[in-house]
Amino acid sequence: MKRLILPKGYQSKLNLLETEIAIKFVKDTFERDLAEKLHLTRVSAPLFVFPKTGLNDNLCGWERRVNFDIRGVKDEVEIVQSLAKWKRNALARYGFVNHTGLYTDMNAIRRDEDLDTMHSAYVDQWDWEKIITKEDRTVEYLKKTVKDIYSVIRKLEDKVVSKFPKLFVELPEEITFITSEELLQKYPDKEASEREYLITKEKKAVFIMNIGNILSNGKPHDGRAADYDDWALNGDILLYYDVLDIAFEISSMGIRVDSKSIVSQIKEHHEEYKLENPYVQDVINDRLPLTIGGGIGQSRLCMFMLRKAHIGEVQASVWTDEDIETLKENNITVL
Repeated sequence: MKRLILPKGYQSKLNLLETEIAIKFVKDTFERDLAEKLHLTRVSAPLFVFPKTGLNDNLCGWERRVNFDIRGVKDEVEIVQSLAKWKRNALARYGFVNHTGLYTDMNAIRRDEDLDTMHSAYVDQWDWEKIITKEDRTVEYLKKTVKDIYSVIRKLEDKVVSKFPKLFVELPEEITFITSEELLQKYPDKEASEREYLITKEKKAVFIMNIGNILSNGKPHDGRAADYDDWALNGDILLYYDVLDIAFEISSMGIRVDSKSIVSQIKEHHEEYKLENPYVQDVINDRLPLTIGGGIGQSRLCMFMLRKAHIGEVQASVWTDEDIETLKENNITVL
């Protein structure tokens, strides 16, 4: 494992059965409250798509996709890596109106993930997307949406602690906003991950904005695909997690590209070959609605709320025998 954190004296607050009950409570409660707050309707979503549609997300561009053939189907399909593009298409197909949207369970396989305390080969998250207007494509609207999501997380915190008194979670009333360039200027001698840790430990809940653009040090804060988030209107929600003493990313989200930003970002990534795929053409020709959306990690949120030391304590995945033994020696039992 790249980064296996083993907190001294760790003991799970919940046993295995209590954990499974709590996982369901967290997931049911959060998705219900999120849907109400953001005016979202739950829909079904695909596990795999045809590559030629351009609907799959290529993440940072280097990750290998999981592809396979299906009897009787001519072309191979591939497991989705996220539903960022599929959701925007679905909003148009299903006839959603302004300021309403959808959410769905997204499950994926990340074969190139570095397995560690926070990362598994199995991804489970709530993917959500809603239609906005041209006037909504502002930093102010982005911040308002982040505050809405953060209020749902804090509401969940209260409900979890009330139902499971063994647990203790304490988040600040407000989330702090900072751009990736401002963060670089604040900690100019630190790497991006160190900057995230320092600001999150100080503020406890942070939204780092403008991820994907090249900063004054000649590097982006982090990688982002060129064809879904607008790099000037996106960001990550991070919470300070005292159990592991880390900056804990809970969500990546943003206002999506429009006809201008998608072209400029694709060219900046030197991915001009994407300009002809159906999804990109639909954005360029304004055939898809303007949207805001993101993903919120289901296992991540459960891990945080249930005070767990490893993501394997809240999801069933695959780990090496050596890792399982090391975790067991440190009172960490994976599902």
